[in-house]
Amino acid sequence: MVQREQTGFGTFKMGLFDRIANAINDPNLQASASQLGSIVNTFQNSSDREGLDPATTQVLMSAIGQQVRSTLREKRGQEGESAVQALVNQFAGTDANRQAVQSLFSPQQQDRVVEQTAGQTGVNADTIRALLPVLVPLVLNFLKTGASNPNSETEANPVLSGFLDSDGDGDVDMGDVLRMASQFVDR
Repeated sequence: MVQREQTGFGTFKMGLFDRIANAINDPNLQASASQLGSIVNTFQNSSDREGLDPATTQVLMSAIGQQVRSTLREKRGQEGESAVQALVNQFAGTDANRQAVQSLFSPQQQDRVVEQTAGQTGVNADTIRALLPVLVPLVLNFLKTGASNPNSETEANPVLSGFLDSDGDGDVDMGDVLRMASQFVDR
């Protein structure tokens, strides 16, 4: 269930970037503005290297985020929340990491992810295949922002929970998160 917060204006759904922004302000969680900056810079450099424009990269990030979300939900159902958090902790980053892709997707699933993403975005399959080892760790890095700092008494990751528990209304769109993170970093 998506967390709802009370305000003077009634109840609203907390979007994924809102959770990340709140994590930046929570000393018990790992999020930082520099972490967001690293994610945004890595993504921009990778998309520039592949010759993709910002609008296309946002759509690409959304499509990959949906695939990661589906796989992490399945893993959570089979192995529990702590196994998902461990996977996020292990493979989140800003460096290309083929093992991150392999930890989430079997070779057949990778082919399906590339095929579906190409269909959704119009980006050619070879470009998507080349970007997967960069994009998957970046998606996981966004999710890691809500992880507890060492020696913190906080256990739950509100960013990861929000990503996995959303009801599909678009408030977990990784393309939107990337856009908002870019704006946040640029201010």
